[in-house]
Amino acid sequence: MHENDNLSEIDIQEQHIQDNKELNIWEALIPVIVLMALLAYNIFYKDGEWFGEYSNQLILLIGGLVAAVVGFFNKVSLKVMLAEVWENLKSIFVPIVILLLVGALAGTWLISGVIPAMVYYGLQVLSPAIFLPASVIIAAIISVATGSSWTTSATVGIALVGIGTALGINPGMIAGAVISGAYFGDKMSPLSDTTNLAPAMAGTDLFTHIRYMAFTTVPTIIITLIAFGIMSASVEVTGDADISGLLATIDNTFNTTPWLFIVPVIVIALILLKTKPLIALAVGVISAAVVAIIFQSSVLNQISDTNLSAISNAIFTDTAIVTENEKLNDLFSAGGMLGMLWTILLIICAMIFGGIMDGIGALARITRELLKLATTIFGLFASTVVSCLGLNIIASDQYLAIVIPGKMFKKAYEDRNLAPENLSRTLEDSGTVTSALIPWNTCGAYQSSVLGVGVADYFFFAIFNWLSPFMTLLFAAFRIKIRQLTMKQA
Repeated sequence: MHENDNLSEIDIQEQHIQDNKELNIWEALIPVIVLMALLAYNIFYKDGEWFGEYSNQLILLIGGLVAAVVGFFNKVSLKVMLAEVWENLKSIFVPIVILLLVGALAGTWLISGVIPAMVYYGLQVLSPAIFLPASVIIAAIISVATGSSWTTSATVGIALVGIGTALGINPGMIAGAVISGAYFGDKMSPLSDTTNLAPAMAGTDLFTHIRYMAFTTVPTIIITLIAFGIMSASVEVTGDADISGLLATIDNTFNTTPWLFIVPVIVIALILLKTKPLIALAVGVISAAVVAIIFQSSVLNQISDTNLSAISNAIFTDTAIVTENEKLNDLFSAGGMLGMLWTILLIICAMIFGGIMDGIGALARITRELLKLATTIFGLFASTVVSCLGLNIIASDQYLAIVIPGKMFKKAYEDRNLAPENLSRTLEDSGTVTSALIPWNTCGAYQSSVLGVGVADYFFFAIFNWLSPFMTLLFAAFRIKIRQLTMKQA
């Protein structure tokens, strides 16, 4: 879920997708090929720093420039391209503000002792033998309740990464478990915007969509839990002695008390009451600042001369709590709003590239070509999956990865006498969940930034996310639960 709660169903239905019949498929693919080649060169040969810290951002802008040149050669005006870019940028205003608030949240939850307390009590409750599957289940429960993978990562996700890291578990494994559970909940929750968006695009109702999606989603999450159960049983941890040392260090540094949990409880309660995410997160920042003044005066004194200055540092810039344990020093640091700058710039550049690609008609052209390959029912499902995956990569946005294939493939499913829930399920199985696997996608950038784990590090362990498209194709190949249109529906 992007958290763009201002995106109404009417807006979605009326969204215009640019088409350009003069553009051929090879021209449409030129910017994609250039982008993929430059990104691959940067990652594999330049260690991700070809143009310095902001290499990926610059590469996305270069891809956008190439797309603009292709557009000029195909009689697309600059005005049309800029209009699409502006529409994309408007759509990410709320997610960007949320990212800034999440940066502030991480800083204030650190200095208030909320995150340390979560780690402190979590180390005593969560056994290493069940930690990974337990993380999947906890994240799934919170995500189903809130309808948001983003909120889940920003609250329990951060805590679980902290606890697991203190236990000596690979952070990529922990992040993969959190993201797997979070996106299960995001898919299955009636409160999720993508869960409402997919059936709106396909032409079915919300609860038919959720029931039908369960056929592929439940087996996928079961396999995911089994895999993480095996990993938990075989993972090497630091041992009880080291955990005791960690607990003592946290206790000596922070005033650890269950009263600190009032802050996350307030945030989750506000979200369950359908309060706007911006308001819920802002309350989380303010309440954590108050709790810091009440419970963590010694920590605030360590950071700055005054409480106000220490809290301001936590909200806006880097904050680090120094302890005698090096592992905890890495864990107890936060970048505040400033730490989110890299991610925000990446999202903006991705939206510029995606906007120009949409403006020149390339996204519609690529999707239309995929539709031509759908000569069988399995081919139709496969084309939908590839289209959703491709748009998550090219447009860098999970909304577009649902909206464009939804609009393009809707009639094709009807022509094959397939019920619309087949399309809505496939859109979610391949559009919603894979967004977190693309580093420059809004979701991938968000998850890696909030959890502090790179997409490349958690990709393999986000089992639910990459297994979901395969599961939907498996069901299509063997015609399992492929519902036909009835005469009444037709």
